[in-house]
Amino acid sequence: MSIPNSASKGRPHVLLLTPGNTHDAKVAILAINAMPPSEYLVADKGYDSNALRSWLIERGTTPVIPAKSNRKVHIEHDRQIYRQRNVVERMFCRFKDWRRVATRFDRNIKTFMASIAIAAFVTWWL
Repeated sequence: MSIPNSASKGRPHVLLLTPGNTHDAKVAILAINAMPPSEYLVADKGYDSNALRSWLIERGTTPVIPAKSNRKVHIEHDRQIYRQRNVVERMFCRFKDWRRVATRFDRNIKTFMASIAIAAFVTWWL
């Protein structure tokens, strides 16, 4: 498996701002669809849904998502590939280095999105 250089460095590719009361899994397809299809998609248990898994398979992407503990039929995932999920977690930690972003300092949605875009732009080159 080969990972593109920018993805292997944990660089953000899609910025999508959602309301605070919306779960990320509800807009996952929208964010994933903004990128070209990949061989694998690595996500945590929060994204374990039949709808997302079937959509990814139709797209030609193998979902690497562990099953939730309450799932009746356990679905296996590739543990070796899943270990690379830490790259995504490190990207979010780099965003949290920006106090303005981490504490949601800006209350205006346009200003907050601009702060996130600036943080993404700077972290792209680090």
